[in-house]
Amino acid sequence: MTTAREIMTPDATCIGADDSILDAAKKMTDLGVGALPICGSDQLLKGMLTDRDIVVKVLGAGKDPATCRAGELAQGEAVTIGADDDASEILRTMAEHKVRRLPVIDGHTLVGVVAQADVARALPDPQVGELLEALSS
Repeated sequence: MTTAREIMTPDATCIGADDSILDAAKKMTDLGVGALPICGSDQLLKGMLTDRDIVVKVLGAGKDPATCRAGELAQGEAVTIGADDDASEILRTMAEHKVRRLPVIDGHTLVGVVAQADVARALPDPQVGELLEALSS
């Protein structure tokens, strides 16, 4: 049984909830990623910030990325997966919540992120196809 821990990208780098969107965009550029977990001063996960969020909710809305804070874009409780949850739970959670990236939690600690690309590399084609279909509809 394949677990989230086995297919995740480890050591996810957070952006602080009080950090600016401009800082988040620079960090995404430096890391070559399209999303960052948002962590509070308590180091607990507050949400996910995507490059699309920056474009649509900040730039497209006419907000200043230098003054807008990452925490302002955290929406409700973050959808996560447990580090030892199996592949079927990853697929179910991604499809149900229509998310392409899942923060991986071990207890209360963020240990990585499972992205759609991680799933595509690790799981058989039929499962990946079903996930892509669910996310596209």
